[in-house]
Amino acid sequence: MDRMVAYCGIICTDCPGLIATQADDLAELERLAEHSRQEYHRPEITITWVMCDGCLSGSQRKCAYCAECGIRQCGEARSIENCAFCDEYACEKLLDFFKLVPQAQVVLDEIHAAR
Repeated sequence: MDRMVAYCGIICTDCPGLIATQADDLAELERLAEHSRQEYHRPEITITWVMCDGCLSGSQRKCAYCAECGIRQCGEARSIENCAFCDEYACEKLLDFFKLVPQAQVVLDEIHAAR
């Protein structure tokens, strides 16, 4: 599978949820769901919460966080490949996200500089 970079800069194709979903690995998806239940103190998390085909796949199957992601929704509305291609790169919403996931900024900065 080609590298898929989400709107926010996370590399979807490196995500354990996407990898397990693509492999139809229910045991790994359950392990990821259990980890999320413990990590986030959310006993309601199930396998379907961690299943994902990636932000850019066009599939309706996205993990619970990505399904509600405002960055993804903005990127879709602007019809851009990812935020590195946005005329407003890097907006406040994205800068706040980079504080949580600094590696995503490295990825998008590289793409933005190369375009």
